[in-house]
Amino acid sequence: MRKIRNLLILSLCSFFIISCVREASNNKSNKSAIAVNTSLPTSSTPAKYLASSLSAQSQDSTAMKSGNFVSGEHTTQGTVSITTKDGKLFLELEQSFKTSESGPDLVVSLHRSDNVIGSTKPPSCPLKTGEYIILAHLNKYNGAQIYSIPNNINLADYKSAAIWCRQFNATFGAAKLSS
Repeated sequence: MRKIRNLLILSLCSFFIISCVREASNNKSNKSAIAVNTSLPTSSTPAKYLASSLSAQSQDSTAMKSGNFVSGEHTTQGTVSITTKDGKLFLELEQSFKTSESGPDLVVSLHRSDNVIGSTKPPSCPLKTGEYIILAHLNKYNGAQIYSIPNNINLADYKSAAIWCRQFNATFGAAKLSS
């Protein structure tokens, strides 16, 4: 009788554990689907990472604004510039740019605040909807990169560039842009 009772308890515990694992797995799948389908503020024109020659781009472009990154949740360093070439706007991360590789969903964004890190609270330095626009996914964690800025963006409305993890609403770093 005691063996049957122990077997029954073991069976119920096993069933409970399997149910919890299955439920957690389903929740994770559902959250992923929601996160993928959730529309965050982005530009109406998709921004593109430009794989063209960075040196040729830099020589022909005119810098309008620039700034140095300040670390938020993770060490982020380097210089960012807003440039124009042939009437088109670009955000350039210079060769000195480097950020942490620990973000699963890092994006490059423009932010309305001139003090993104100072206006948020750790531990996640979260961004608020409507205060930023996403240009593109961060292509690589370090080195020179160029991202196009859609024509419908009024740069006067945006005072900083930021590297932001959408999944955890964590600002890795931000740079105040000044002329």
